[in-house]
Formats: sequence, C-alpha cells, structure tokens
Amino acid sequence: MYDIIIVGAGPAGLTAAIYGVRANKKVLVLESKSYGGQIVNAYRIDNYPGMPHISGFEFATALYNQAKELGVEVKFETVIKIDKDKNVETTKNKYQAKAIILATGSENKTLNVENENKYIGKGISYCATCDGNFYRNKVVAVVGGGNTALEDALYLSNLAEKVYLIHRRDTFRGEEMAVDELRSKENVELVLNSNVVKLNGDSLIESIDVEDSEKNIRNIELNGLFIAVGRAPKNDIFSEVVKLDEKGYFESSDGIHTNVEGIYVAGDARKKELRQLATAIGDGANSATMAIKEMKN
Repeated sequence: MYDIIIVGAGPAGLTAAIYGVRANKKVLVLESKSYGGQIVNAYRIDNYPGMPHISGFEFATALYNQAKELGVEVKFETVIKIDKDKNVETTKNKYQAKAIILATGSENKTLNVENENKYIGKGISYCATCDGNFYRNKVVAVVGGGNTALEDALYLSNLAEKVYLIHRRDTFRGEEMAVDELRSKENVELVLNSNVVKLNGDSLIESIDVEDSEKNIRNIELNGLFIAVGRAPKNDIFSEVVKLDEKGYFESSDGIHTNVEGIYVAGDARKKELRQLATAIGDGANSATMAIKEMKN
C-alpha cells in the first residue's frame, strides 16, 4: 500500500513525487522505459525560467536524482491496469494506493509512409540528440514544424554537412528565435509546403521523395531522416476507468481531477493548450498538492 502511486517518470511525474514525499507521503513512481520523458531528448532548453542552456538530459537527471535522494521509490515496470479502487497492476506486481496520479506523457507520431518501420534504426530516428552523432559530416533531414523539429535541426546543423528541414506548411509552430537562427545557417535548407511521400533504399535509407503543394516531386539524397511531427498520448489502457477525449488525452475539468475520485492527471497526457516543460512541472505540483489535500479530508 502506498499513499500515492504515480504512473510516469517524466517532469510532471517526478515533480509530483517530490511534492508527495516532502509532505511525508509514501510515494511510488512506475515507469515503463526510462526517467525523463520527452524532455530527456532535448538538445538544449532555453525557455525554462532560471535555467538557460541546460540540456534535457541534464535537467531530467537532476530531477530524477533529486526525487531519489528525497526518498521517492521508482520502479521500472509497465502498468497494464488500474481500477476505481486505486489498484494498480504491472507486468510484474500488484499495488494499491490512496491516490493515483497519471503522468504518462506521450509518444512519437510517425509519418505513416510505406516502409517507415523498415528503416527505423537504419536511417530513421525520432531522437536527434540520441542518434545525431552517427551522422557527423553527413546529409540529414528533419521533418516537422514545432519546437522539437527546430531544436533537432539546430543540433544537427552543428554535426552534419547538410540539414534539410521539411515542413508541410510555410510557417512554423515553433519559436521564431529558433527559426531565425536556422535561416542564418549556411548548411540548413528549409523545404516548406512539402511532405515526405516515399522512402528509398535497400538495407539503409538512401533518399526520400518530397512532394510540394503543387504536386511536384523532389528526390533528396541523404543518410539520415529525423522525424519530429509531434507526439500522441498513450492512455488507451486506462480508457475503461478514466474518461479520455477524442484524441486520447485525459479529460479534466480543472487540469487536475479525472472523472474518478482519487485519480489525478498531470503533464502532456492530459487535455490542455500548452505542452511545455514549465506546464508539466506546474501540473505535477498541482496534482500532488490536491491529492495530499483531499487525502487528508
């Protein structure tokens, strides 16, 4: 039995855990993969107040170590089921809590192009900071228009001979400062109003076909393709207990509570306008504080 079980060891989940143990609660964090969530792949964090130019890995590691030093228990187990009585089942064990905080984050979206799975790890990557070093002095492309795509392109521009940034629109969703920096780099080419429609190569990816808004096809030879077209929630296993919206995000009237008493949400997994590090941290603090308050009541 735990006071609070948190599903997910990203910034929201670890922040909730820190608030929980500091309130003298017995806290367990369950994580299926590794700590840090999406932010661990960020080459550089420039928009988190008070901590400029820190890498995502450094930030996530510091947060994880802080939680562990305070006494948070973290187990790397995959949650497969929860119920309204706050029972939690993983592939290894069964647990019970007085409160559950769902901070499950999100996962990479794909291009849905034929043979995409074939080339994963063979030229296709979803993490520039993880795999970028393999493409030093080579030709790569990044697909996407948000902050992740811009950050990936900036990171790769310092390693690769040439970087193509491919986006389906003529404007970017990401921060203008990053766009301006990319435009100033001689080895970066913006390919706008375009979509990747075909992947070419034998055992490794060798080129891509890109279609513009006028249906013209351009073949781009490259060594690596980095896909950063957004993320989607992974909440399906909770759908029989907790209400989800049409896109699969947790529904919450106030950004904290679900439709089930004692089950709370935090971070990118919930329905909200802005999915950033700062909002994930705030979500974690709010959800834990509310859980603790209502536990007392």
